[in-house]
Amino acid sequence: MPSPVKKRKLNNGTKPGLSEPKGLEYFFSKQKKSDIHTEIPVDDGEPSGISTQLTDEELARKLQAEFDREVTRETWSGSQSETGAKEDRSNLSSQGPELHEKPKSVTSPALIQQEEAARSTAGKPDTILTLQSTGTAEDILTSSLPLDESPLSFEPSKYIPQLVQAWSSLDGHASYGLLTRCFVLVGATTSRIKIVDTLVNCLRLLIEGDPSSLLPAVWLATNSISPPYKSLELGLGGSAISKALRKVCGLDNRTLKAIYDKHGDAGDVAFEAKKKQSFTLRKPKPLTIKDVYQSLTKIATTQGQGSNEAKQRIVDRMLQDARGGEESRFIVRTLCQHLRIGAVKTTMLIALSRAFLLSRPPGADFQLQPTSELAKLKKEELAEVWSRPEELVKACFAKRPNYNDIIPVLLEIGVTEELLVRCGLTLHIPLRPMLGSITRDLSEMLTKLQGRDFACEFKYDGQRAQVHCDEKGTVSIFSRHLELMTEKYPDLVELVPTIRGSGVSSFIMEGEVVAIDRESGDLKNFQTLTNRARKDVAIGSIKIDVCFFAFDLMYLNGQPLLDRPFRERRELLRSLFIEVPHRFTWVRSLDATSGDSENVLEFFKSATESKCEGIMVKILDNLSVPDVLCAGDAEVRLAADGEKLLLPKSRSKSKKSNIAAAATGEGEEKRVKGRRKALLATYEPDKRLDAWLKVKKDYNSCFETLDLIPVAGWHGQGRKAKWWSPILLAVRNEESGMLEVVCKCISGFTDAFYKANKEFYDDGKVSGECKNTRTLKPSYVEYTGPGPDVWFEPQEVWETAFADITLSPTYRAAIGLVSDERGLSLRFPRFLKRREDKGIDEASTNEFLARLWRKQEARATTDGQTKVEADDDIDEE
Repeated sequence: MPSPVKKRKLNNGTKPGLSEPKGLEYFFSKQKKSDIHTEIPVDDGEPSGISTQLTDEELARKLQAEFDREVTRETWSGSQSETGAKEDRSNLSSQGPELHEKPKSVTSPALIQQEEAARSTAGKPDTILTLQSTGTAEDILTSSLPLDESPLSFEPSKYIPQLVQAWSSLDGHASYGLLTRCFVLVGATTSRIKIVDTLVNCLRLLIEGDPSSLLPAVWLATNSISPPYKSLELGLGGSAISKALRKVCGLDNRTLKAIYDKHGDAGDVAFEAKKKQSFTLRKPKPLTIKDVYQSLTKIATTQGQGSNEAKQRIVDRMLQDARGGEESRFIVRTLCQHLRIGAVKTTMLIALSRAFLLSRPPGADFQLQPTSELAKLKKEELAEVWSRPEELVKACFAKRPNYNDIIPVLLEIGVTEELLVRCGLTLHIPLRPMLGSITRDLSEMLTKLQGRDFACEFKYDGQRAQVHCDEKGTVSIFSRHLELMTEKYPDLVELVPTIRGSGVSSFIMEGEVVAIDRESGDLKNFQTLTNRARKDVAIGSIKIDVCFFAFDLMYLNGQPLLDRPFRERRELLRSLFIEVPHRFTWVRSLDATSGDSENVLEFFKSATESKCEGIMVKILDNLSVPDVLCAGDAEVRLAADGEKLLLPKSRSKSKKSNIAAAATGEGEEKRVKGRRKALLATYEPDKRLDAWLKVKKDYNSCFETLDLIPVAGWHGQGRKAKWWSPILLAVRNEESGMLEVVCKCISGFTDAFYKANKEFYDDGKVSGECKNTRTLKPSYVEYTGPGPDVWFEPQEVWETAFADITLSPTYRAAIGLVSDERGLSLRFPRFLKRREDKGIDEASTNEFLARLWRKQEARATTDGQTKVEADDDIDEE
């Protein structure tokens, strides 16, 4: 039998008999199946046309020679890598006859396309096309950094020389592996102290080793690329990431789906897919922090024809260049804009303040705190040292929430008082709004504000807005989430010049945008406002009119008013601006004290009758000394027309009478001893304080409750990151058997409940075993909103209270029963208890929900008629 070598065919265009021709991909796939990872360079500088003149044997020998030359140029790290390389070369040699036996024209379209793609993405002319082993490629230097040490014992100087040397091949920029190492450690702990320490140490390495990478690192760690008001969106769908994983890792749809079904998280899928990848067709270039951030920015700014293809190429290249599974995991999570590392905005601000207390960039001369001295302090003393810098950085970010403004100043002057001056309140940059604390009812509110003058204001059912206007008349409007919505309200922009009184040049005003009937002035609900277009709104096409109800003034004629008491800010607002009926006015308000309980109750009733959510209560003036503590469990009885408000339960019978006496002003000597921080009447951006209290419609004002089925949940934020919060709840559709989602619930849960609920619905991320959960949406659940992190196996019934029922464009519950286009949703849902006595087949139905909505609408109509008749009677009298 003749040797197979003698039957070798040349690539001369002749037909190879009856057998089907085999290409290089055939042989490479055979090598892949036998787990032989071979690196075969092809000189990228040689024109691809030359390869068409080579036989398979000549091509193989050429590739082998290029491979050997490349190996001699590289320094292999570790004996395993060296041994693996020798094995790969010996295996390649042993397969020579088999490789020569198969005819192939190397001008296959797939290979040429891949070679051209590699050349187009190469940064240097000598970059080569490579079949490179990637299964074990990692950034070994950064993967061993002890970033989770205490910042007081961590010494950046020990590691920076090695890091800078390694980064020299990356143009001196910090590798993405450093940030990945930080993410891995932060994601592996639930300890807030450990998370902050890890971030501090990572930031210190960047401050001292590569200050230019600090800003992009902060953006990436906070899971964003720009402040909210810049509206830079990646515009990537899941298909782009899936396509990149299939292409880069060589997986088919079935394999990729199997991995996703098992893990359920796109980042985990990328991690597993990268481990299965055995080679790349282009030698990866290590990613830097700047590379990743600039790639994301380019994705967000790419528009026009061919933009999808351009974005896809960027995603492909990032995944190709990712070293190891962890970098791939966090690249994909960043693309999905869901890092899941438990580090929120506040954590980053704390980490920045501490990092700049301990480190400074080369060339800076601001003062540092010596770690040797800090290490000697007690825990309470150390907390005192940290507190002031933390407050400074938080205050600056609250007034100017843009890392692009704050980080450069920190690199220059550190955390000093000058930071407040250089990063203060600025026109056309929204400040983070002040928030109100939630109270259970009017009794609790009056107890908290006992002895203080306060203002009650209607809490309108609209959209909170912040209006900026400069000396030139340029207007910007921002939402409470700092999103720019100037285009949504051109009628308000046009109105601003007419409301400025004489002497007003620039201002920042806050208020509520509410849908309104222009003729009658009747208020409409928030759902009506949502029907208004969001972009490119022409004034002539507006069908839903709005009125701006102003309630605060934070900036006037170049001067911030944040430190002025609320009474003074309100007086300036009402005296310097001009009211325009049904278009611009001030919120309806009532000044009172805790002794005016009946007036407050009547005002609250009028707010709810006017289709408002409730009332806001705000301290009018500052006090020079802290006021005496009054317990929040005091029983305050308010009666009007024989009606009593539901009162919070007292903790004990004996304590009840004492606190009640204190709340009513009797028995001063029996007041609970203690002091609390004075309630300030100043405007405190990004803080939720008792100086502002929110009293919404009492949950008990609705006599009905619903028995709902929990069907899905999200990972919580901050302290709740390890639990499910919020949770999707659904009603039953008896006819179709579907579960129709009606709302997200985030209220009424205790920490003990959260913990038990997480154990019952376990996604297996920590325990390794899934329990009562699934990764894909069940076919019997009707829901079209943003996808949750986990789906529950429906098997429980939860009794849920709510304020009222509204038509919803998102939730599909009872669609077709009350509206052909919208379903029903619950306002302010609150969990009451598990219904152990009910199965899911006994949960509330969509028809029952629809009946409650009709009853609510009928009651609202009746109340409206009664109010009109009463007004008529008054007129007659």
